[in-house]
Amino acid sequence: MLQQNLYYSTRLCQKEEVCSKSVINSCSDCIKSGPYCVWCQQLNFTKPGEQEAVRCDTQAKLLERGCKAEEILSPPNSDTVTKNDRLSSTFDQQEPVQLAPQEIRLELRPGLPTTFPIHFKRVQGYPVDLYYLMDLSNSMKDDLQNVKGLGKDLFAALKKITQHAQIGFGAFVDKTVLPYTNTNKDKLQRPCDAADKQCQAAFGYRHVLSMTPREEEFKTKVTEQFISGNLDSPEGSLDAMMQASVCGDKIGWRNSSTRLLVLTTDAGFHMAGDGKLAGILEPNDEHCHMENNLYVKSSEMDYPSVGQLASQLDKNNIQPIFAVTKNVVNVYRQLSQMIPKSEVGELSSDSRNVVRLIEDAYNKLSSKVTVTHDNLPENVRVVYTPRCEHAGPPGENRGVCDQVRISFDVTVTADTCMKTTSFTISPLGIKDTLTVTLSTNCECQCMDPQVANHTHCKGKGRVHCGICSCSQGFVGQFCECSIGDKDEGTLREACKDENGVECGGRGDCVCGRCECHTTESGNYYHGAFCQCDDEQCEKFQNKLCGGKGKCNCGTCECNTGYEGSACQCTVSQEACRTINNTVCYGRGNCKCNRCECDEGYQPPRCQKCLGCQNPCLTKLNCIECLGFDQGPFKKNCTEACSKSVFHQMVDQFTLSSKQCEQKDSEGCWVKFKLDQLVGKDNYWAEILKSRGMVEIILTYIYIRPVAVHTCSVRYTAVPKWHSMLRKLKKERKTSFDAELEIRASSTWTY
Repeated sequence: MLQQNLYYSTRLCQKEEVCSKSVINSCSDCIKSGPYCVWCQQLNFTKPGEQEAVRCDTQAKLLERGCKAEEILSPPNSDTVTKNDRLSSTFDQQEPVQLAPQEIRLELRPGLPTTFPIHFKRVQGYPVDLYYLMDLSNSMKDDLQNVKGLGKDLFAALKKITQHAQIGFGAFVDKTVLPYTNTNKDKLQRPCDAADKQCQAAFGYRHVLSMTPREEEFKTKVTEQFISGNLDSPEGSLDAMMQASVCGDKIGWRNSSTRLLVLTTDAGFHMAGDGKLAGILEPNDEHCHMENNLYVKSSEMDYPSVGQLASQLDKNNIQPIFAVTKNVVNVYRQLSQMIPKSEVGELSSDSRNVVRLIEDAYNKLSSKVTVTHDNLPENVRVVYTPRCEHAGPPGENRGVCDQVRISFDVTVTADTCMKTTSFTISPLGIKDTLTVTLSTNCECQCMDPQVANHTHCKGKGRVHCGICSCSQGFVGQFCECSIGDKDEGTLREACKDENGVECGGRGDCVCGRCECHTTESGNYYHGAFCQCDDEQCEKFQNKLCGGKGKCNCGTCECNTGYEGSACQCTVSQEACRTINNTVCYGRGNCKCNRCECDEGYQPPRCQKCLGCQNPCLTKLNCIECLGFDQGPFKKNCTEACSKSVFHQMVDQFTLSSKQCEQKDSEGCWVKFKLDQLVGKDNYWAEILKSRGMVEIILTYIYIRPVAVHTCSVRYTAVPKWHSMLRKLKKERKTSFDAELEIRASSTWTY
């Protein structure tokens, strides 16, 4: 078959064959993993303890490992044409066939594309329905006069194409509400200029003539039409086109015909959202609302969007031709880009060239065939490749050919397994369709031995696709483990790692213990859950552990004389040595001849700590108890401080470090210097023997009835003078029956 030829021809290019395996427990899992994954059902293909997932790989790799070609399973794609009527040559009043085949059934393997051809041939003399939709605003007055005599030429042009032509006629202006139309009662009845003798009342869209093959009927109906008018320049052309598309029974579109809608205008168009200017908020519902040949919802419903119009034109196989004047040609060319199978022609100022314009546009439309699809299921991709002289590029949404008889290669890919579904393929503007029924093939058709207890499974199970399916009470690769009263689930739980994966996906659970598989290089995974391998360590100079160590469970164990995460360094402490011959001042580790400092300490040798607390504050309690036998640590000074602070009482400092000056627990100033030793909490301290004294002068004033007395008392080296003040104040108030004010001033002496 075509798709199998494509499949096996693709396999010649080995670089494209990749089998991306995930969790593989069966042949079905393998087939779902990728289009190039195949399964080996050969018995004894796997070694004892080896995971059955090795049966799943590309065909080339399985053959290389020793699997026989006839034992390789690879479900193919299949396509079956269920309806293929011959293409019609001419139209003979019966339903012609222009697209073949008409029905096809595909059974696809996920991810593997299949390609089939479709053919299109335009039938000679195929009926044509042309609906002439004209702008009757005041600016189209001259055009209307010419169109009234247009019938003969228009029918003559259509008869060159087919003997089965019909023409209809419709007219439009705009919504009859402000600000589009003057709503003065008289102006609504006669919106034209005063000089215009013949003028019809304002209207949105009017259907004038249903499809007819009679030239005289067309002429009569068009002759009865008169000009109308509105206020603004854009017209309600999209309103009119929408109604002409969805009111098929009123317009008279035939089931088997090429449907052309010719729009003639000299102005732009209103579209969805413009209705808000008139307070019209109801969106266009894309339904027919014609009564007595008038669009009755014109003033109640918003204009359609371009997307809505394009959808209905496509749904009803209508191909629009925009015959517009020079001033709006660019506007309609942009509109045409958003509406498939549409053409734009420049209309002369009086519409004299409209017949030639329609002929040219029809020839362009009929010479170009665009094939596309609708209702495409999720996870299905379609690519069209035209097979013609003037082919457009292959595309995922459509294919284009500029010939009457053309072919396309249609490539369909189902990305996942799915239930039976369908979609249709059709040429734009043509009624013919191809129905594609799609299903997926995700199961293996294995040729299993019809033996209940196969010797391959130790007589305790069946063989399915090369794997043992054990009888109740037995587990293991070859059903070699009898689980007795235990259930298989309990045994398997004992093999699951912290993530709930059985043997880490790298081994088989046999009787509650993991039997680890070999790696691709032939080594074994190891560990209680096969979590370790000796091939995933860090590399240096593209060598595992730099070639200077052994990889063990992801960590390099370096040879003597080497260190580092990849054994990339020789053991040396030269650059870590300090001036006092310590390593990193005892505040870090020397690795690869560089200090890795403890938190807060700075390289290169961890001497200073920028983020640490000030030792003048943190060591004050130790200084107070060691130097003066007082303070919070007085009772346990040796235990709290002797191991972190070594001190000496001095009259003068000899250390060059920064001087600390702190107030002790008795309010005296203590001066000391600290020098950090090796390690993080080791200091040498020099403590100044003398502490700062406080001299307090107390001034108290007491008042007698006849005189004010002021006294001053001087105290020197009085600690805790605040409590003394309170005591003195209490005594004075007791001695004198008067109000007492005590003021204190202090100076410090050493």
